[in-house]
Parts: sequence; C-alpha cells; structure tokens
Amino acid sequence: MIEQSFIQELLDRIDIVDVVARHLQLKKAGANFTACCPFHNEKTPSFTVNSSKQFYHCFGCGRHGNAISFLMEHSGASFVEAVESLATHAGMQIPDQVSIYPKIPDPGRVPSDKVKIDKEVEATSPLVGLYERMEQAAKFYRGQLKQSDQAIAYLKERGISGRTALRFGIGYAPPGWQNLSGIFTDYPADDSSHPLVQAGLVVAHDGKKNYDRFRHRIMFPILDRKKKIVGFGGRALDGGEPKYLNSPETSLFVKGRELYNLASASPAIRKSARVIVVEGYMDVVMLVQSGVENVVATLGTATTAMHIQNLLRHTDEVVFCFDGDAAGTKAAWRALETSLPQLKDGKDIKFLFLPDKEDPDSYIRKYGRVAFEGVLEKAQPLSVFFCNELSGRVNLGTSEGRARLVQRAGPLLAQINAPVFGFMLTKRISELTGVGQNQLAAFLKTGKKNRSSTLRPEASRPLSVTPYRRLIQILLHAPDYANKLDTNLLAINDEQNEEKVLLVALVDFLKTSACSMEEELNSVTILLHFDQTPHRVLLEKIVRDAHVKDENWNIDAEFTGGMERLREMQRRSRMAELHSRPLVSLTPEEKNELRQLMLS
Repeated sequence: MIEQSFIQELLDRIDIVDVVARHLQLKKAGANFTACCPFHNEKTPSFTVNSSKQFYHCFGCGRHGNAISFLMEHSGASFVEAVESLATHAGMQIPDQVSIYPKIPDPGRVPSDKVKIDKEVEATSPLVGLYERMEQAAKFYRGQLKQSDQAIAYLKERGISGRTALRFGIGYAPPGWQNLSGIFTDYPADDSSHPLVQAGLVVAHDGKKNYDRFRHRIMFPILDRKKKIVGFGGRALDGGEPKYLNSPETSLFVKGRELYNLASASPAIRKSARVIVVEGYMDVVMLVQSGVENVVATLGTATTAMHIQNLLRHTDEVVFCFDGDAAGTKAAWRALETSLPQLKDGKDIKFLFLPDKEDPDSYIRKYGRVAFEGVLEKAQPLSVFFCNELSGRVNLGTSEGRARLVQRAGPLLAQINAPVFGFMLTKRISELTGVGQNQLAAFLKTGKKNRSSTLRPEASRPLSVTPYRRLIQILLHAPDYANKLDTNLLAINDEQNEEKVLLVALVDFLKTSACSMEEELNSVTILLHFDQTPHRVLLEKIVRDAHVKDENWNIDAEFTGGMERLREMQRRSRMAELHSRPLVSLTPEEKNELRQLMLS
C-alpha cells in the first residue's frame, strides 16, 4: 500500500499542466488551459486543465480528476503505475515500494553469443529474470527467421512485408527439441521449477528430458501494456497441430487479461475513438499493414470481462469483428454476454460480421482498406444484435414464443448496470413481446433479486469452514492480509487439498499482482484473474458463500483464529509424521521435537 500522505505530497509537488502537456497539446485560455478531449471524439476543445485547483474537466463527456486519474484514464495504467510515473518525474522515492515492472537489461549489450542470467538478480526478483529470458528468446527467434527460407516464403505468401515483420517482432522457432540450449547456458535437463519452464519457453517432461515448447513455428511476441514480452503465439508450418500454440499461463502471462497489439494500438485507438477486436494474430498484422491500426486480438481464449474493462478504459466504442459463419455468431454471442455487466451509458459495443468464408485477414487483402472501413460502419450495435439473435430463436407469432423470449432475455437484461441503456433495451423487448414495460420491469427486478441473493447469501447463514477457506474469504474481502499471512504455515503436506492449493495460489497472486491497491484489488478482480485456471469453480463457490461483509464479523479475530488453526494442523501433521516412524529411528533432536509437540 502507498501511504495517503505520500500521494498528497506528490500531488502538491507536481503541476497537472506539465503532466497533461506531455500527452496533449494545450492552449492557454485565460487562467486555464484547453485541448480537444482525449476521451471522446470532438472538434471543438471542451477539455480544461485548471492549474490553480490542479484538476482537469471535460464539459463534453464529463471526465474529471487529478494527475493520477488522468494517467490511469489516458494510458490505461494502474493506480500504482501512475503514482510511480509521477514520482519518477518529481524525483521522489516511493516509501517501501518496489517497482512492479523492473527495468530489463538491454539484450544488445550482452557480449557473448550465449546468455548468462544474473543469478542474484533472478533470485531476488524472479520477474526480472523471466522478462529477460523472454527478450532473449524473441531475439533468437528473429535471428532464426532471417535464416529460414521456408519461414520467409510463408510470410511472403501471406502478404506480410519485411517492414511489418520487423514492426511486430515476428520470428521463427526452428525444428528441433532443444534449440534454446544454444543461447541459455543453464538450459534445464529435467528441472520443472527452472525459470525457462516457468516462463513457458520450455516444457518439463517427467522422466524424460525437457524440450522447447515452440518448434517449427512462426513466432508472434505478445507484449503487455508496458511493451514487455510476456508470451508468444506460434503458428505451425506444414499443417502441424495445433495450428496456433500460445504460451501457457505464467506469472507474466494471463490470457484473460492480455490483448495482442493493445500497447502499440493505443494511440490509434484514442485518435479514432474506436477499437476493433479480432480473433487472430494474422488478422491484426494484415489490418495494421493495410493502415487500420486501432486493432487488437484476444489470445486463444474467449473474450473476458477483464478484456472488456480494459478496452472501455481506452475508448468509448468497441467493435468485435467475427467471421460470418455459425462459429463467428457463437463467439459474438459469448462476447455479448460477457459485455453486458460491463456496459456503461455512453459506451458503445458493436458487432461486425464479415461475409461467409472471410476473416479480417482475407477480407482486407481481397478488398482493401476502404472496403473494410465501409463494412465497419455497418457494424450492428449490441442492442440490435441482442434483439435479432434472441428473436430468431423463437416464434414471435405465438404466445409461447414471446414468453420464451422474455424468459431468455430476462436474466441477460438483469445483468445490465447502465440504467439508460438498460431501460432502452427493456423497452425494445417489451415492444417485441407485447409485455408491458411495468410487468417486464417487475420480472427483471425479481431476477436481479434472485441473482443478488445467489451471490450474497444472508450473513446469518451458519457456515462450517476449514481454516483454508476462512483465510481465502478474508483475502477476498481484504487482500492486504496476504502480507500478514505466515506462508510457513502453508507447508503442510496435503497437496491434494484443493482449498489449500487455491490459498497458496491466491497469496502468490496478491503478493505479486500489478494491481496492488485496495481500490483495484477486490473479489471481482481476483475472480477475473483465476477465470481461466482450474481454481475458478472453487473460488466462485467460496465467493458465493463468503459472509465477511457482515458488520458484526471481526476480521482480525477471524484471521488470527485461522492462523492458529493452521498452526495446530501443522503441529498435528508433524506429530503424525514422527509417530509413524519407529522410535529407535528418531534422532535425539526429533525425539525432543516430538516431546515438545505433545506438550504444546
């Protein structure tokens, strides 16, 4: 946590005009400065920066805040990242705060053909070592591309120019099982905990030698918002399967959070006030090469709530572009369902369906940028796609069909938190079904009540929980308790306990997460992080059961009690271990330890 006193001192020391001027061209207007608003598309400046009161305000869209919130809104930075950036410019040191994204040494300065990782740095700051290894792997793949006639021929066949390949850092992983051993002197033989394995570059194989994850593939580096490589996407040559192989989930790379090309596309997104979301790397690459630069792609996973939140922080209009087949429609509907709870009034989500058998890559190569931008303007608003899709699944000519439409639309409408948009969409469903708005509103109200009660049962409901579950509940409600938890108590040998494994993963996430501020870390953020992991089902169940928001619930006492129960479990586990062995086999130290455990 960053002390509030430091934040206030930081805001007192900096000038918001200087901060905003690094991103916008400000013009003096009396006592204030003005510019065209970066958060919505306008021709007449309505964005004002007030130097005396140290805030900005847009009279067009209503955005308002201080220097920290400006960086968060404008660049998509987290609270901590915004504070770190301002502190750097102000020459201030954040007390007891370690930068989340440490600087990575310049790969170009490595004198040897083989990479030697600084073991001390890697031991004290594992993320630094992982970032460095990803950079070195990317450099290796780029070098291999220049030497592969087959890979170059493939890119030319797909219409990718050399300049575009360089812009995206495209490379090539050659055939062979351990090519990376040629650049990493510590390539692991069978170590599943090695950094190369943790980074997803090497696959650990029980009982056999480890091997490179990517082989004979065109390589697309995946960058986070700080433009650091966190993963790779590999496209198979010669029809290998799977066609596309992504890096696995790692401490650097979470598929449900990252979007391909977002960091590079951000300026174009702000300028156009729109972002286009496609499904593949090649779609992004070809659109950008053709001049459509405000484009990103999901990374081998369905659109997540975190994707939507991230995109809506960058712009007011999101256009999902899908193939015009059944699979494209299905993917679009999943994106719609995910988008509904994230919608806000003033934000637009649209859906573009290309002609059958066309994807963005093939369409823009065949018809060009102008044609693509033409069909882009015909994208369906979410409300139109919502009504058309649901209406097409029923027979509106019968009472049963109309009732079925209400039944299917109701739970979806109940998820909408944008009041004006929700009212307009409810009105449209009312018109389609002939059900009065009052009756439909009453149905939705009941649906929301049921949904709310499912997520938040009565606090008085008695629960019998393990200490693992109780500590998980506490961390969901108050993530900062992760720093108070004695992780030595998690060393009990019960790795088959699903709750224990989840608690360990949760503590690790909370301690290393880039979102370390209380304003950002909450049960929703945590659920999104674990959405694509095996822990999702159990975590959702615990969230529904949690009753820590009861005002009579003493969180400090519960935390202390949970820790004490873990200590008791650890004591009993160690006693059982020592008792299971013949007394004559115990060392004097172990006998004394057993005696102390029995007396404690």
